[in-house]
Amino acid sequence: MVESRRMAVSPRRRSKSLPGHLPEPAPGEVLVWTDGACQRNPGPGGWAALVCWEDGVVEEYSGGLAHTTNNVMEMIAALEGLRALPSGSRACVVTDSRYLHDGMTSWMAGWKRRDWKTASGDPVKNKEIWVQLDAAASDHEQVRWHWVKGHIGHALNERADLLAVAATPNAARSAR
Repeated sequence: MVESRRMAVSPRRRSKSLPGHLPEPAPGEVLVWTDGACQRNPGPGGWAALVCWEDGVVEEYSGGLAHTTNNVMEMIAALEGLRALPSGSRACVVTDSRYLHDGMTSWMAGWKRRDWKTASGDPVKNKEIWVQLDAAASDHEQVRWHWVKGHIGHALNERADLLAVAATPNAARSAR
């Protein structure tokens, strides 16, 4: 199940005073902050996507699976964030997952050329989700992928992490 909430956030929460590698949206571009969490790998996991509109409104989406991996949760966060946007949008997906970032920016073209095989000839792991991510990204005018270091104190990255952890099945019982 996907949970969704809207809240107003002051544009100042996207502060330029934080480390310089944080993204600044281009005009007309929606920022989509994502994160995934997993209690064990594999194990119960959660994901979250924050869709940050130009007017300062942030929509929160989250969900979880009883048996998954952290990489899958990172990918589903991006997938659901892109699906939350109107077709034809311009977006910047912000992730702290190198796996997701590098898959979408560096590895995807080669996988498709090699019929979804890695450079070493092995089948691509999580192919079904990669295919869905590729299709979701193709539904938009432009999607940029931006990697940030996780847990550096940026409010939107920390909020996505909090929601992903909270969406993990049995998270409340495990936290005790």
